[in-house]
Amino acid sequence: MSDNRRNTRSSNVAQGQRRQQPKMSKKAMRKKKRKRKIILLAVELILLIVVLAGLWFWQKLSKIETDDTFVAESNEELTDDTKDILGEYTTIALFGLDNRDNGNYKSGNSDVIMIARIDNETKEVKLVSVYRDTMLNMMDEDDKDAYSKANAAYNIGGPEQAVRMLNVNLDLDIKEYVSFDFNAVAEAIDLLGGVEIEISTAEAVAMQGYQEEIAEMTDKDKDYLYQGGTYNLNGVQAVAYARIRYIGNGDFQRTERQRLVVNKMVEKALASDLGTINELIDTVFPQIKTSLSKTEILSLAKDAMNYSMGDNTGFPFDQETGSYKVSYQSKKADCVIPADLASNVKQLHEFLYGTTDYEVTKSVQNISDEIVNRTGVTAPKKESEDE
Repeated sequence: MSDNRRNTRSSNVAQGQRRQQPKMSKKAMRKKKRKRKIILLAVELILLIVVLAGLWFWQKLSKIETDDTFVAESNEELTDDTKDILGEYTTIALFGLDNRDNGNYKSGNSDVIMIARIDNETKEVKLVSVYRDTMLNMMDEDDKDAYSKANAAYNIGGPEQAVRMLNVNLDLDIKEYVSFDFNAVAEAIDLLGGVEIEISTAEAVAMQGYQEEIAEMTDKDKDYLYQGGTYNLNGVQAVAYARIRYIGNGDFQRTERQRLVVNKMVEKALASDLGTINELIDTVFPQIKTSLSKTEILSLAKDAMNYSMGDNTGFPFDQETGSYKVSYQSKKADCVIPADLASNVKQLHEFLYGTTDYEVTKSVQNISDEIVNRTGVTAPKKESEDE
């Protein structure tokens, strides 16, 4: 068979096969095109919703006062292994300022000092309250030997010095902070519909003095309580409860109350509807200052519904109280003394990061020795040493 005949035959076979394939009707073609248009429209709508949601939240974030000038100094004394461990978590310093709603976040005694640790994988959040009266090195650039209460650092040098104080005294590498005042907390709790907390009669009576002050500051009603029980506390009541200092175990129990209020707020916020969240953002965001950028806040916010509250505690774990000479004051002041700082920092790293064999840096050991030298307070003896 010649090549021409073979080619002709192959062409005829191909044409026959094409003739055998059923042709799509015009109706079916129109239906297929319509289906494609619907899919494209749906995709476009989804993309539009995502973009609008992003723009909406981005616009909301503009209500927060961002501190673009803040730069945390890296703690260069930490070992590479320690930095690797800390890198598995997001650690943020929280400062609650007693600034009487004056909108000033550059100074003021930080009556609330908390360390929030977020596990980047599990999203578990742990809180540590640093007792405001804890004697620590102030990391004052003008006075290297300044030892005072922890809450003085923010008042002397703002968030830069307060974060530096936490990092150097506690062997941390905190890069970000969030500051807020009491009015922001009261407003948030009211918007969330209150927080349910059990209080004692002594606490109810002690709250009244704080309520009067907070009500005047926030222009809200006092709503005094007179006896113990389980109440749905409003904003003024909850902030007053969190500020009680002289009932129970002093500042130690006060920080427990503060962490309880925070936990209750988080629980309520996670269960709130979009309308409440929107109102919460509009009201509270303008009363917050942070070093976190909008992008960083968005990154944290996208996992908001996955966060869970873990254990919380106060620092220092082992401590004594007494009246001692501190910097910035002419007379002695009541202080919480770590017993001792080095051993407490080891416990802190185990609590926050699960490091059971942590060895403190030379700086922490030197600060620990200096506090012992100034106060005479040492670490409690182990049972084996008592025998």
